[in-house]
Parts: sequence; C-alpha cells; structure tokens
Amino acid sequence: MKIQKWIARSIRKLSWVDNPKYEAEFLLSYVSKCTRSFIMSYDDIELTCEQYKYLNHLIDRRSLGEPIAYIIEEKEFWSLSLCVSYDTLIPRPDTEILVEQVLSKVNRNSALILDLGTGCGAISLALASICANWDIIGVDKSEKALSIAQINKLKLNFKNVSFFFSDWFSNINQKFNIIVSNPPYISENEIKFFKKDIFFEPFDALISGDNGLLDIENIIKQSQNYLFSGGWLLIEHGWQQKLQVQYLFKKYNFFEIQTYLDYGGNDRVTIGKKYNK
Repeated sequence: MKIQKWIARSIRKLSWVDNPKYEAEFLLSYVSKCTRSFIMSYDDIELTCEQYKYLNHLIDRRSLGEPIAYIIEEKEFWSLSLCVSYDTLIPRPDTEILVEQVLSKVNRNSALILDLGTGCGAISLALASICANWDIIGVDKSEKALSIAQINKLKLNFKNVSFFFSDWFSNINQKFNIIVSNPPYISENEIKFFKKDIFFEPFDALISGDNGLLDIENIIKQSQNYLFSGGWLLIEHGWQQKLQVQYLFKKYNFFEIQTYLDYGGNDRVTIGKKYNK
C-alpha cells in the first residue's frame, strides 16, 4: 500500500484526536525512519508488508486511546528524550514551567534540589542538564517508576542526579535549597471529564483526595522541615486550584507566594519561600 493511502485510512481511525494527520504521519515516520517532510513530499512510496502490519497495530492502539508516548515508549521534555512506561506519567510541556521557575530562584553556582514524585525523572534530569554543580535528588514511591528514571539517567549520562525510594519525605533526612513537585492533584470527580488517553496513565500519580489537594497540603506542610531558611517550594497544581494552594502556602508560613501561568494561560505553578530566620 502506498503511504498516502495508508495515511488517509489512518486519519479516519483517529478522527477523535485533535490532529489525526499529524499523528498518522508521526507514527509512519517512527516506523519507516523517514522524516515527516520526506513523507509529505513523496506519495508513491510503497510500505513493506512488515511496515504495513506494524503500523496498523500502532494505529489500532492509538485508536483505543493509548498515548503515543506509551506506544513508542519515549517522550521529549526540556529537549531531552526520555523513556516512559505505563508506570510513569507522561511529561507534559506545562511542567517545564516548574523548571523555568527553579532557574529564576536557584543560585547558579551550587544548590541542593529535591524532586518529589519524580516519575520518569523528567524534572530532575532537566535540572541536571542545566548545571553540573547542582546536586539533585529525585524520589518516588513507585519502584517501577524509579527504574525508568534510572534508565533515563544512564541514557543521558548525568552524574549530578540520584534517584531513590521515598513516599514523599519518608526517607529524606537532609535540607534543600529547592523542593519541587508535580504531585497528584486531580479529584476523583474530575477524572471522568478528561480525554480517554489519560486512563492509560497510573492513577495513583494523578488522583488525590480532598478534591485533589491532599498530597499538595501534605507536601507544603512537611516542606518547612526540609528547606533551608530562604529556600523555595514549587508545586504544580490544577488550573482551578490557585486560591486553595495559595491559602495552604500561607497556612504553613510561607511568604513571597506567587502563582505562574502555563503555556495555555492557566494558573499552574505556585511557589513560596521559607522564612529567613
């Protein structure tokens, strides 16, 4: 079958996604090892039998809602190519706001940074890529997620980041200049309104009690014990949670509290500073 005919068929199967043509071309590029520009320029190329079968298998998976990142087991974050699995959240561009805000607060010469709920290690590894003098620890309660983070660390050959098990602060026994986290913040009632591809991601990394605020409050409350004076806590949260999260920062004695927008213009990251004693 010629590639353009296959693309046309695949577009019909992916009619529910935002850009079915792009996704069909992306998967075709992934399997054929040809660039999308090459695929778009030549319509008389024939797929091999093996390519045709494999592509149809991938399209069937995508048509059921499985995210492309899980299909190809890879996702780009902060210009880093990261391995992902069903045991990790898929890194999203809006989480790069956390990295950007760390850059605005941290001393460029040296810093101790803790990434709570690291998943595939996206935030930790993005920070590790910026400055070799920063010491970064990424923790997670999922051993399977930590194995993926470790794979990414070895793949990127970063020496200034380490990953180990901790259920939030359960195994932490030192203080940091920066604590950063993208915790679960979706309520059980909200999840039904999301697109079907989110149901492939680990629910315990998505859903939190108390209307999505249980883990956020736990982190804010405990962070005071693990930050140096003048240290910063940065948390990603839901776009409607700004006022509740700011209240929690105030409740647990943070100051210079500020909320930042994501790339879609939604309230997404709130930060606060530990009081200088």
